[in-house]
Amino acid sequence: MSPQGPSCFLQESDQVMGKRREPRKEIRVPVRIFGTDSSGQIFSEKVFTVNVSQQGAELGGVQAQPKVDEIVGVTYGATKAQFRVKWVGPSGTASAGRLGLLNLSPEKGLWDFPLPPPSFDTSVRDARDRRANPRLKCTNSVEVYPTGAAAPIRSRTSDLSLGGCFLEMPNPLPKGTEIKIALWVQEFKLWANGEVITSTPGFGIGVKFTEMTDQDRIKLKQFLEGMVRIRI
Repeated sequence: MSPQGPSCFLQESDQVMGKRREPRKEIRVPVRIFGTDSSGQIFSEKVFTVNVSQQGAELGGVQAQPKVDEIVGVTYGATKAQFRVKWVGPSGTASAGRLGLLNLSPEKGLWDFPLPPPSFDTSVRDARDRRANPRLKCTNSVEVYPTGAAAPIRSRTSDLSLGGCFLEMPNPLPKGTEIKIALWVQEFKLWANGEVITSTPGFGIGVKFTEMTDQDRIKLKQFLEGMVRIRI
C-alpha cells in the first residue's frame, strides 16, 4: 500500500452551549440522525433542525441519548455527513430532545439553503492553543489489523490526533475491538495498537491509541504540529 499525501486542517474549537463562535440560521427542516446511543444500541430517527451554521447544527425531537463526543450520521435529502455530538439536552429540562452537533466535513456542503458567513472570534485561537491533543481533519492511508484477522482492512483517516483517530469504514468494527494500525504519515509508516471506542454504521470507527513506540509518537507529533503551524 503506497503512502497517500494527507490533506489536513485543524478542527474548530469545541462548541459550548451558550458560547457560539459563529452566526446561526434559525430553520426547521427534516433530517435523519443515526448512530449508537449511550447504552451501545444502534438508533435511527427522523428529527428536525432547530438552527444550522457553517460548522454545526442543533437538532430537536431526538429520542436517543448518544454520548458527548460520539460520532453520528445526519442525512438531509439525498446527502449525509458526519457530526460529533458536543452537547445533549438533559431529560426533564427545556432542552430535552436537543443535540448540539459539530460538522466533521463542513467543506462538503450538506445543506441546500444559504448560511450566514462565519464571524471572526479571537477566542478560537486561544482554545486551539489550550488543546492538549489537537484534532486535525486528515486523509491518511491506514491498514487495520483486528485481533485474530488473517488480512488487514484498508481504510483512511478523517481526523487524527496524538491520542487517536477516526477511520472511514462502511462496515465498522464493533466497539471494544482491539486492533493494530499501520498509519502512513508523509513517507513514514507508523504503528500503533488501539481500541475501537465508537462505531458508527455507514461511516466508521473512532479509535483510541493504546500503545505506540516513542519514535513513532515523536514522528506523529511533529507531523501534527507542522499541520497546525500551516493552518493557523
